[in-house]
Amino acid sequence: MPQQRTILITGVSRGLGRALALKFAASGHVVVGCGRSAEALAALRREIGKQGHFQVVDVASDRQVAHWAQKVIDTVGAPDLLLNNAALINRNAPLWQVPAAEFSDVIDVNIKGVANVLRHFLPAMVARKSGVIVNFSSGWGRATDAEVAPYCATKWAIEGMTRALAQELPRGMAAVPLNPGIIDTAMLRSCFGADAGHYPTADEWAETAAPFLLRLGAADNGKALTAPGG
Repeated sequence: MPQQRTILITGVSRGLGRALALKFAASGHVVVGCGRSAEALAALRREIGKQGHFQVVDVASDRQVAHWAQKVIDTVGAPDLLLNNAALINRNAPLWQVPAAEFSDVIDVNIKGVANVLRHFLPAMVARKSGVIVNFSSGWGRATDAEVAPYCATKWAIEGMTRALAQELPRGMAAVPLNPGIIDTAMLRSCFGADAGHYPTADEWAETAAPFLLRLGAADNGKALTAPGG
């Protein structure tokens, strides 16, 4: 039986976050997560049981993240593995046709949301001098495509922010920008339509991605990695 770890996942109510939560819990780990759908989180809680600790949180709100982090740290302690997975994508459109409010929403969740989570969970991890942070990037964080410019901008930002963070962490910790690969999720279908069905499902992806994430350690600090199976 592997050593039980506390794993925090943002955006846990659907897609990759949900698939990872189920896989980690099935392997005996404690899973802490947040999402914006109370109904989806309740369903996930019923599936996982007492190993799951879930709360409705909008990561774009620093206040909400601060309250959540304090509750988590008081209840289960600082995470051993922190996965910043929550993200939005803009509706397909040329950059100049993306409304200002929609652009701001993508920035607020994909960049500021990651920073908010790190701001409130990292101090406890740094004090302990252990833990791995994985900030989910994208193939569009290392390349680009038409009609997803706001999303590309945020994922390129995640690559730079995470590599800079890696230089600030104490020895024994790691921060990694991760390209999860191409997976059949609602986000991919918003861009690819039915063609998304040619790629692995989130559950299929998690079968190989979850063990890969658990193997990450201090030697991976600052490396731009790509998950297997995507």
